[in-house]
Formats: sequence, structure tokens, C-alpha cells
Amino acid sequence: MHRSLSQLRPLVPKTASRLSPLVSAAVRHNHQNAQPTTSSGSGSNLSGDHGARTTHFGFKTVPEEEKESLVRGVFDSVASSYDLMNDAMSLGVHRLWKDDFVARLKPGARGPLRCIDVAGGTGDIALRILDSAREKYADRETSVDVVDINGEMLKEGYKRFKKTMYHNTPQIAFKEANAQAMPESEFPSNTYDVYTIAFGIRNCTSIPDVLKEAYRVLKPGGTFACLEFSRVDNPLLGTLYDQYSFSILPLLGTILAGDRESYQYLVESIRKFPPQPEFAKMIADAGFTTGAMHEGKGGAWTDLWGGIASIHTGVKI
Repeated sequence: MHRSLSQLRPLVPKTASRLSPLVSAAVRHNHQNAQPTTSSGSGSNLSGDHGARTTHFGFKTVPEEEKESLVRGVFDSVASSYDLMNDAMSLGVHRLWKDDFVARLKPGARGPLRCIDVAGGTGDIALRILDSAREKYADRETSVDVVDINGEMLKEGYKRFKKTMYHNTPQIAFKEANAQAMPESEFPSNTYDVYTIAFGIRNCTSIPDVLKEAYRVLKPGGTFACLEFSRVDNPLLGTLYDQYSFSILPLLGTILAGDRESYQYLVESIRKFPPQPEFAKMIADAGFTTGAMHEGKGGAWTDLWGGIASIHTGVKI
């Protein structure tokens, strides 16, 4: 559920930044509500005598109405160590993947872009977009709206940008909203040239709803780009990755952050995410034009490191 941004408490004084007001701690939402994966990608199941809707929280099945608070707890817990968490989950390679992800978009190559980075609270993708546009194309007009449903994540991104030249400029804004239902008043249809979401969509309750919103806010000709942990296609690598994920990562969570359970959920959420062909079809079903339904050149997605992560793209026609 989304609350009007005008009703929310400012995180910092309005004169200090373009940070949109953030909801108070008592009613903060989760980081793009964790999502279930079914063969249809519907995001929910009916169970029980009364037809109660259920969803996945990692490998657990929980009532849909409880998911938000469960995932909010995870991302409140890991917000201050989010980059460290990604370092652990990818052995540090997520930084290279993000560089590759942004480089493929070539921000600024054809003039300034208006971008939206969803589930991007810590601001690392937004910073890469702005740096790439400035350093490669002398573009200081491209802008990024960073959108996240979790206030703690947005606070981390805001702190990051206070150390940069983009702070307190029209090039960056932080906004709290639900990726599944961004308000038209704040996010008008046909507004953005580029929509990015990195390591966030697997945590959403309804992937189709997220894709529908992405299609709505993009301009005709706009690009949807998603970077996400995916399915490994090499059996040997897959076995090694599973052993690392389920044996080592929760232990690292305990050592690095004193939080085994959050790391356990994040590992499980990767395994519940649809495989590459299924997710690519969901993007196409949302209305996007994609490459052919295969990996690689001319395909709908590109695997990184054997499918540990993948980049999916689509264009709104």
C-alpha cells in the first residue's frame, strides 16, 4: 500500500536536498515486498478453507499480508551493510556487474536522459549512471529518480550522495514509493527514458505488477533494464554456488552483520526467482519488445558468470 508522499514525514529539512518525504519508522514499508515465484509468475496462491492468499518468504509460505513486515525487517537490518552483503553474495563481483549493466545503457551518449532507478535506495546504480554520463559524454543534465519502498535504504543512498557533486542538484532525487503501484501524480505515465532495477525485483510480491508500472512510466522508445541474480546453467558451477550460498553465506551474515536469518532469506529469494526464459517472457507479456527468447547476442537476456546474475532488457514501443 502506498501513502501519498505529501503525507509523509521529511527525512531531512527540505532546504538540504531533493529527498522526498519518508514515512515514519512506525509505518515504514519493506524494501519492495518480497515476492513468491510460481510457474505463472502470478505472485500469490490461494490456500486454506477460506481462500487466504499466501506467498513466499524465501522457502517459507506465509500469509500475503505478513510479507511486508517480514521483508521490511530484512532490509531494515541490512540497510547499513547492504554493499557488504552484496560483496558476500557475489564475492565482490557485483560491482563489476553493475559497471557492465550501466555501461550497456550508455547514459548521455545521445543527450541527457531522465532515468528512474527502482529498488535503488542505496544509490549505487544512480551514481554509476551520473558518473558515466559525465565522464564519457560531458553530460551534466541526465537525472535519476531513486525510488525505494524502504526508508532505511533511502537514508543510506542520501548519505552516499552527500559526498558527491550531485548532492543538492536537479540531477538526483530520492522518493519513497511501491514499485508495484507508483502514484500517477508523482510518477506520470510516459515520463522516463530509462528504468533500471538491480537486485530488487525478486523481492517484489507481484513481478507482473512491477513490470506493468515500468511500462507505464517509460516513454515510448524507453528502455527497461534489470540486473538480477539468476539460474546457473553449468551443473558443476551450480553445485559449487549452492554450497557457497547455503553453507558459507549465512555464516558470513553472522560474522559480518550478526544477522544469519536475513542472509538466509536473501539466498532463498534467489532460488525462488523465475529462471531466465520465464522472466524474459514476463517482460514481453508486460508489453516490452525484447530480443529472441535465448541468451546472448540478439537474445532477451545476457548471463553474467554462467548465470549467477543476468541482465534483461526490453523497449517500450
